[in-house]
Amino acid sequence: MATPKSRPRDGYPGRALALILVVTVGLVALMFGTGHTKPRLGIDLAGGTSITLTAKSTDPKAINKSNMDIATGIIERRVNGMGVSEAEVQTQGDNTIIVNIPKGGNQQNAADQVGTTAKLFFRPVLAVAPSGFTPPAPTGSPSAGATGTPSTTPSAGSTASAGASATGTPSAPGTKQGRPAGEALAADASPTTAATGASTATGTPSAPATPPSAADVSAAMTQGTVPPELSAAFAALDCSKPEVRAAQTGAEDKAVVACSQKPENGYYEKLALGPVAVKGADVSKAQPSLDTQTGAGWQVQLQFNGNGTDAFAKVTGQLATQTPPNNQFAIVLDNQVVSHPQVNGPIPGGSAVITGRFTQAEAQDLSNVLSYGALPLEFSKGEITTVSPALGGDQLMAGLVAGAIGMLLVVLYSLVYYRGLGLVSIAGLLVSAALTYSIMSLLGAGIGFALNLPAVCGAIVAIGITADSFIVYFERIRDEVREGAPLRPAVQRAWPRARRTILVSDFVSFLCAAVLYVVSVGKVQGFAFTLGLTTALDVVVIFLFTKPVITLLARRKFFADGHPWSGLDPKRLGARPPLRSSRRRSPSSAAVKEA
Repeated sequence: MATPKSRPRDGYPGRALALILVVTVGLVALMFGTGHTKPRLGIDLAGGTSITLTAKSTDPKAINKSNMDIATGIIERRVNGMGVSEAEVQTQGDNTIIVNIPKGGNQQNAADQVGTTAKLFFRPVLAVAPSGFTPPAPTGSPSAGATGTPSTTPSAGSTASAGASATGTPSAPGTKQGRPAGEALAADASPTTAATGASTATGTPSAPATPPSAADVSAAMTQGTVPPELSAAFAALDCSKPEVRAAQTGAEDKAVVACSQKPENGYYEKLALGPVAVKGADVSKAQPSLDTQTGAGWQVQLQFNGNGTDAFAKVTGQLATQTPPNNQFAIVLDNQVVSHPQVNGPIPGGSAVITGRFTQAEAQDLSNVLSYGALPLEFSKGEITTVSPALGGDQLMAGLVAGAIGMLLVVLYSLVYYRGLGLVSIAGLLVSAALTYSIMSLLGAGIGFALNLPAVCGAIVAIGITADSFIVYFERIRDEVREGAPLRPAVQRAWPRARRTILVSDFVSFLCAAVLYVVSVGKVQGFAFTLGLTTALDVVVIFLFTKPVITLLARRKFFADGHPWSGLDPKRLGARPPLRSSRRRSPSSAAVKEA
């Protein structure tokens, strides 16, 4: 009967070595396969502006994750409305929002706008018209059977109902309709047809007509009456431009002009609005719900506080007696109209439901807007950092040079002092660098991790942490060799003590990085994140790479016989022969005692 092969005293180092090499190659291949071959750079390295906003409130419970997420979405829409592309808005900690505006954006305007508290108001609609809409040019030839009756196209300065047809008979509104509680509130209706600006007669072809301008169409399709003090501003307002939409302001107690937040039927709307009737702070609750009774789809339920209940009932009673569009109620956020549903009757009781063929996402967005107006949140600007692209490139180069110098010094020290063992430390540093670089590149695409200057400093510090783990293990091996132990037993005896020291050291470093990440905000978190990541990778490298490699090298004659260039020469280390009367402990007993 064959005797089963016993397990080697030094284990199977090849398995651990193969595992870490497979993981390293897999991460590098994934990095190249996805095309994310470079880490994402932060503002201080790529150039741009970084703004830190801190939330504050008289009610500590108001600062929570839900409200911070809603505030983040509002600020992100505000920044994007300024024409800034690739801007980042993200929460850090419990009460901090970081806004990163890359190079090329309107940094000064963004810095002035993002920190202001979002203002939500309910204003009555006085007039509404399309903005920036140009109809197709008329053909100039009459259709068959034309009667010679002039078309009912409204002229400039006149009014027309939403969706007026060519015969002058108003059609049903072409956009979302809905009902609130008590069939009182319906989603906004917008004009869907354009004036032709021409009349025809039977048998007489007309001359080719000049296409009307967007201003002429807007004037012809204006619904309602624009107050005289707003007529010039209303006529000149072009809501198709993002900077114009973001620049609208107005006092609460006066009539204003405003733009719709999103285009409807392919164009934006401009509106003349009356003074504020209900403030957003009077909304106590807003949430989306699914109307299962009538099958109208998603809707938004509103609840008002005491002041809001009285004001809302009064103004809806007044609006219900008006004709379109003066029976509409505009929901205005940051001077942009989110929606303007029409009121069909007074709404008492402090509750209402807005419906209008909403999707779930649209209902959620509208409820978020209404909820945000009810939050007692204000934001104070903290650190504002603006870095030019040239300065960011210089800082990146300086960080890379510092890292290269640190790596070179560690390599020289390892080769001069440890000789052959120094090659092991260099290989371990290369494996750790490959893992760190690939993980950072993938995290940049996955979770938006940006490598900033403090993060580069954390990576440079990590070089010393990794080298320190090598030194601890190498010195433990040398201590065993000085006591006269052969190399293979020395490697096994040195590992338990070195392992304990390395784990304690890395645990302290990781704990410091974790605490620093939790209590800090902004760029300091980049340093803490990188330090924690590289510390965790140091444990992986020392266990799965350094220890197996040393175990395999101890089986080679060059290292086992203590060649002068191996770094383990007993004569250079001052080794003394073991006493014959003393019995050395076995590796297993030493490991048990250490444990």
